[in-house]
Amino acid sequence: MNSKSKWVLSGVSSILALSLLMPAAHANSSKLDELEQEQQQVQKEQQKLEKERKKIEQKEEDLSSGIQKKESEIQETSSELDRIVSEIQQLDKKMQETQSKINTVQAEIDQTKEEIDELKEAIKELERKIDERTELLKERARAIQMSGGSVEYIDVLLGANSFIDFIDRFSAVNTLIEADREIMREQAADKKELAAKQEAVETILANQEERRAELVSLKASLDSQKKQQAGLKKQMEAEQKRLASEKNSLEAQHEEALEVNAALEKQIMGQQSRMAKLAQQEEAERARIAEAERKAAAEKAAAEKAAAERAAAEKAAAERAAAEKAAAEKSSAQSSSASAAPAPAPTPAPAPVVKPSANFVMPASGRHTSGFGGRDIGAGAETHLGYDIANSPGTPIVASAAGFVSYAGTMNGYGNVIIINHSINGQPYATVYAHLNSIGVSVGQKVGQRQYIGGMGNTGRSTGPHLHFEIHVGSWNGSRSNAVNPANYLSY
Repeated sequence: MNSKSKWVLSGVSSILALSLLMPAAHANSSKLDELEQEQQQVQKEQQKLEKERKKIEQKEEDLSSGIQKKESEIQETSSELDRIVSEIQQLDKKMQETQSKINTVQAEIDQTKEEIDELKEAIKELERKIDERTELLKERARAIQMSGGSVEYIDVLLGANSFIDFIDRFSAVNTLIEADREIMREQAADKKELAAKQEAVETILANQEERRAELVSLKASLDSQKKQQAGLKKQMEAEQKRLASEKNSLEAQHEEALEVNAALEKQIMGQQSRMAKLAQQEEAERARIAEAERKAAAEKAAAEKAAAERAAAEKAAAERAAAEKAAAEKSSAQSSSASAAPAPAPTPAPAPVVKPSANFVMPASGRHTSGFGGRDIGAGAETHLGYDIANSPGTPIVASAAGFVSYAGTMNGYGNVIIINHSINGQPYATVYAHLNSIGVSVGQKVGQRQYIGGMGNTGRSTGPHLHFEIHVGSWNGSRSNAVNPANYLSY
């Protein structure tokens, strides 16, 4: 075999070695494409779940607002109902007092009627006395008439037979005159007393009847007010019942929305876990590809080196044979020294394998304000599962490590939050960036270490502009059971 054929054979060997590597590279590329397509599908599904979750959270917010409004209305109607009940109680008290007064006045009227009955008896007695005196006066008048007219008391006195008889006659005349006067006085006094008693009794009775009428009217007015208040009370009770029914309905819807949200949360966590697994698979695949490429490069270098060595050996052998032939053919005693064989071609170094760093970089500049563990910021003792960095609003926030965005939106006390899944040396991690005032990435997006993802803010349960940063070993879960102290992982 001549040297040209040997060189051709060496070239063919190298080409065959390269051709063996090409299908493996194509297969590796196909596997990565499949992983990327699956990641894109997961991203679409997660984006859909996030939209549904936002709708449910908006519905929860609207329902919570509606429940609070109904509670406020119930409190208002309850206060109004309490006021009405208080007024009804006051009216009942006034009615009882009025009824007591009516009873008292009625008793007084009854007493007055008894007094009137007694007075009527007294009046009858006075009338009897007056009638007797009138009859007596009539008899006196008839006696005077029968005696021939009026009797002159002077004739009676002058008709005395002696001084003693005159004195007796004078005394008798005085007695008669005084008796007549007394009868007239008693008659006038009795008539006056009779008129006064009748007037007094009639006045008292009229006043009592008037007072009783006023009290009866007052009681009727109070009874009307009570009926009106009772009607309002019934309306308020019906309104309160309606509001309570609506509140119960809203609470049932809110509970249902919470259940749906919990189910979506579970699905989202499942998708995050799936994305973390895909990221881990992609990293493993890339590492495998890198290792395969390294091995292929090493095999290629070895093959090229072997081919070069074979070619150099064959060339040296051919040159030695040609030299020996030339020496045999020449009769001269010249000694020819064999040419030095050229140095073998340098073997290319294998491609370095890039390994992901296990370090997480600081996600923002600023002042460290709160660490991992127990703390009290005014609301009582609590467990703080992150690392807080304070700075002015809008301070850039960067990804602490390369990965895929698994969540970007609002979440309860986190406010605006971003969650990124990582796979570092085969270990899945998740980082959380909370209380942002802006979000610069979307779910499913691939981010590099130190890539800008948002701005520092004060959203959610926050007491000032700062970044709340968490690291989780494994995927993020709602209970944050796998949170670790970021200070042990951050590279300063």
